[in-house]
Amino acid sequence: MRKLIFALAFPVLALPALAALGLPLGTPQTAPALTSPTASATQPQSTAGTVHENIAYAAANGETLLLDIFEPSGNRDHPRPAVMLIHGGGWTSFDKSTMRPLAQFLARSGFVVVAVDYRLFHDNVNRWPAQLDDVQRSVRWLRANAAKYNIAPQHIGAYGHSAGAQLAALLGMLDTRDNSDSALAKYSSKVQAVVDSSGPTEFAAKDSDEDKFLSSFFGAEYSAHPEIWRDASPVDHVSKSNAPFLIIHGTRDEMVPIAEAQALYDKLKEAGATVQFLRLDSDHMFHEPAARRQLALETQLFFEHYLVPAS
Repeated sequence: MRKLIFALAFPVLALPALAALGLPLGTPQTAPALTSPTASATQPQSTAGTVHENIAYAAANGETLLLDIFEPSGNRDHPRPAVMLIHGGGWTSFDKSTMRPLAQFLARSGFVVVAVDYRLFHDNVNRWPAQLDDVQRSVRWLRANAAKYNIAPQHIGAYGHSAGAQLAALLGMLDTRDNSDSALAKYSSKVQAVVDSSGPTEFAAKDSDEDKFLSSFFGAEYSAHPEIWRDASPVDHVSKSNAPFLIIHGTRDEMVPIAEAQALYDKLKEAGATVQFLRLDSDHMFHEPAARRQLALETQLFFEHYLVPAS
């Protein structure tokens, strides 16, 4: 993961390239082709319905945290499974709007889809684990409001890309870290299925540029408090009780080496957890339309298998 943090800690430099992307970080301007003639079994079976934008789910450190909810058409016949979408950006940049194309696709596939914002690290503000606390709270908020949006509260999955994948992974491994909100205390923050797309899985001291950012983000150098770094590392929370995982990673990813995805896969398999590993001939951002299409279809199939109740 040597290049990940150094590259994303300076997001302004990367904006032109990121603006050209489709699905994984998902620009609203360019929705990719998400179906193919050979994948008729995975064609969306419904149309997207109502979109509820900028719903406040929490206030933290002076910030109002927002989420968008994408309902499938006719979302009143029976409770639907839900999918949380967590954007990337090195924990420092971007927002829920980057998830819109994937949200629309999954809503057309019959899911209630929730794209969530979380606190971003900047100027030594919003250090870890603020981001984990926020996404855990968003899951509990969703369960508390499940009846309002016709959601099956025990059938919630999480998809994340890059930094968002690290957060999604932890949602499938850990239950609530900060349970101080009495209104949500009875609701679990653990999800039932995870898609980890290009996610970092292990944090350890490696080189000066990355270490400097991570030391600031975690609030301590690795040599002083390695437990903080390990606590943020999905590979250090592997157990048989983890949610089912689909790990998707590009074989040419130069920002998060595929070795990190392989390490998480191997540990999950060794622990007896349910895990699949999809290796795509692509890079960190899945620039190629074919890679984006396959990512979307495999994500849909995975969530259908693990979230949709058997009839």
